Amino acid sequence: MESSNYAILLLTSVLLVTISGKASSSSSAPSPQGDFLTCLASISNESKPQVYVPNQSPSYLSILQSSINNLRFTTPSTPKPQFIITPNRESQVQAVVICCKRYGLKVTVRSGGHDFEGLSSTSDVPFVLVDLINLRNIDVNIKDNSAWVQGGATLGEVYYRVAEKSPVHGYPAGACPTVGVGGHISGGGFGAMVRKYGMSADHVLDARLINANGEILNRETMGEDLFWAIRGGGVASFGVLLAWKIRLVPVPPIMTVAMVRRTLEQGATDLVYKWQSVASFGVPEELFIALHVGVVNTTSSTKGELRRTVEATFQFFFLGRGDELVQLMKNKFPELGFKKKDCIEKSWAESAVIFAGFPVGTPVDILLNRSSLPKTTFKAKSDFVTKPIPKAGLEGIWKRFLKEERPELVIGTWGGKVNEIPEDAIAFPHRAGNMYLIDYVSNWDAKEGKEASDKHIKWMRELYDYMTPYVPKSPRTAFLNYRDLDLGQNNINGTSTYPQAKSWGQMYFKDNFKKLLKVKSKVDPQNFFISEQSIPIILSS
Repeated sequence: MESSNYAILLLTSVLLVTISGKASSSSSAPSPQGDFLTCLASISNESKPQVYVPNQSPSYLSILQSSINNLRFTTPSTPKPQFIITPNRESQVQAVVICCKRYGLKVTVRSGGHDFEGLSSTSDVPFVLVDLINLRNIDVNIKDNSAWVQGGATLGEVYYRVAEKSPVHGYPAGACPTVGVGGHISGGGFGAMVRKYGMSADHVLDARLINANGEILNRETMGEDLFWAIRGGGVASFGVLLAWKIRLVPVPPIMTVAMVRRTLEQGATDLVYKWQSVASFGVPEELFIALHVGVVNTTSSTKGELRRTVEATFQFFFLGRGDELVQLMKNKFPELGFKKKDCIEKSWAESAVIFAGFPVGTPVDILLNRSSLPKTTFKAKSDFVTKPIPKAGLEGIWKRFLKEERPELVIGTWGGKVNEIPEDAIAFPHRAGNMYLIDYVSNWDAKEGKEASDKHIKWMRELYDYMTPYVPKSPRTAFLNYRDLDLGQNNINGTSTYPQAKSWGQMYFKDNFKKLLKVKSKVDPQNFFISEQSIPIILSS
């Protein structure tokens, strides 16, 4: 017993020295942070996690910024974690949860760092950041069409590892390969096979989760209500996601991707208007026609002058061959002028690379590169659309676009399987009746400063207000994976309650918000897993 105590004390002192880089000579009273480190060392006696401390660990800032993809949250004034911890095993995550709860520190978990509002990397209260970058193992089982994927893996890593085992298996998830699966799937997970197979969260078979007591749960031990909630309700409100067991889906050995660009001068407004009625309900569920709208510089054909215009890019992801896609477009969307030369026939994994925006011929192993895509400074908002926007409404968007530096619309179509699944099947509710999902984005240079940032954010909010007549009401809906703090925030310095969260809760979850409140109040009654937009608890009277 004495030797065991000595080992714990020795490990504690080693951890503290390792963290700080030197032993402290201060005789000041213990702080919650110091108590936390002592607790972490004593519980993690099997092996200590790597801990980074501001102003003490040389690589603290580089580790912090490595996975922040919205540069709005890398400024000197952005609140930063008390500690960053990069665990190598599940028991180390358990230790963090237990010690944070004991000493009143908030836990923030990061898998890919693509949170639009930076909630995976910053907070307004003292917090500990758990970065799951070392917990990203992927175990693919082709025989039963499944895979266990740890929370720190990226979508690109999943795609690569699945394709490595089989050319005819895939997983329905997002286009950006550097997004982490932990947050992506828990928010619903939307991608180019949504019309054929539904959301990513529709294909979760099991999960491993650490709850507020530091216990590791699976589907059986967490119960069906909690398992329901973390599929679309945002797992960060309920615990720390360690791993998902996902169902793989069949894909053809060869499929087709294509991109067709048209400017306003080439009839983009008419084409976008027609696209609305075709892409969601007018074509087979094997075909996904996304739309990207941006601003480009073109040269006038008459005077040779350089001018800005709006450009619409129609992005095709088809689970079939090019000849079939050409015939489909000839029948359903002849105005676009789609040709066989537009088609690129590739495997599912190769198509994922192209659809992510990489040049044709880029090696598939780019999917394993967690920093392959450029970072930017941006503000985003979202809407689900249930009826076509009239041409006058589209023209109003274009006018606003031409006044902004780097605006974008990223639009994905609904219909097919995603619309057929009941709204309450999982926590993700946006099903029947939706035509497409809009992601509004304004990008700018991080070096422009706060004044420029305020200007771009104001533009984004004005565009969002402009769209009010063209989107659903009561509630206006939004996508949790495209987090937007403009919709409302919890008071994380106190107790978040239902009245504070009602507006954004109904926008993200519709009627499913009621059940999410009940699940949260049952599994985390002390509201340990709290953030600016976490599911609140229901206070008993």
